[in-house]
Amino acid sequence: MNRISPRSIRRRALVAAAGLCAGLAAAGTALAQDAYPNKPITFVVPFAAGSATDQLARAVGQSVTTDGTQPVVVDNRAGASGMIAAQAVARAAPDGYTVLITTNTTHAANEHLYRKLSYDPVKDFVPVTGLGKGGQVLVVNAQAPFKDVGELLAAARKAPGKLSFGSGSSSSRVAGEMLKQLAGVDILHVPYKSNPIAITDLLGGQIDMMITDTSTGVPQIKAGKLRALGYSTQKRSAQLPDVPTIAEAGVKGYDMGYWFAAYVPAGTPAAVVERLRGLLVHATQSDGAKSFYDMAGSEAWTTTSQELAAFQAAETQKWGQVIRAAGIEPE
Repeated sequence: MNRISPRSIRRRALVAAAGLCAGLAAAGTALAQDAYPNKPITFVVPFAAGSATDQLARAVGQSVTTDGTQPVVVDNRAGASGMIAAQAVARAAPDGYTVLITTNTTHAANEHLYRKLSYDPVKDFVPVTGLGKGGQVLVVNAQAPFKDVGELLAAARKAPGKLSFGSGSSSSRVAGEMLKQLAGVDILHVPYKSNPIAITDLLGGQIDMMITDTSTGVPQIKAGKLRALGYSTQKRSAQLPDVPTIAEAGVKGYDMGYWFAAYVPAGTPAAVVERLRGLLVHATQSDGAKSFYDMAGSEAWTTTSQELAAFQAAETQKWGQVIRAAGIEPE
């Protein structure tokens, strides 16, 4: 009969214990993932109600409410180029119940536009997934004398600093600054808390132009209140097929898009992040989300957490280059 040494017994006990711990950890992870969500989730949006980000948040929120069996509340915290909302989520409990539905404004552009941020776009968050990509449209009041990009730029060159452009997001501002840089014109920038608010002033004649997301611009274009002069990416918008790209209209090299993504506070459990990611990815395929993408002239775009982190890093570098080339000094 073979006798088992005390050392062998201890080794087997340690192996068994390790296996038990691993099993319990896996069970705990599965339990955490299965249990989430068990209370309402808040989607914090850095822009005002009616903005593109708000519309997408509400569209995917409806699907998450259905699939997750818990209500989603949209909390609009507009202002300071998204910093108010980003800071609020960064300081929230890392439990998956406070989610930042945002854009490249807070997570790629702001660190180049402001000397000091109230949040760290990398260290304070866990990337969940991308949600969509799209372009913007250059618009003027329908009563304005400018019929195309060429006429607008000619007027700007004739009276430097007299014309003005509004922006309610970093995407909109940088798009306008890029136009100034590449076209060699001087147009006054007027900041707003959100693009819909800027649109209101454009309709009222307080500003002369803006480059806005299509979800806020297209309805006014279709209503005959705004005139579309150009599209911001290198491909024309399916919603506005007769509108040339800004590059086609004569501003060579012009290309400026935007993206949506979801983030949670740093320290959120991986299992919760993955469960939330699954809900959001499925939500981008919902009827409500598809309706938003069609209306906004954007498209669904989803990622893993790691893919979004890598994409964000590349975008941050690109936006930094664009902002410096446009001569924008951090505020």
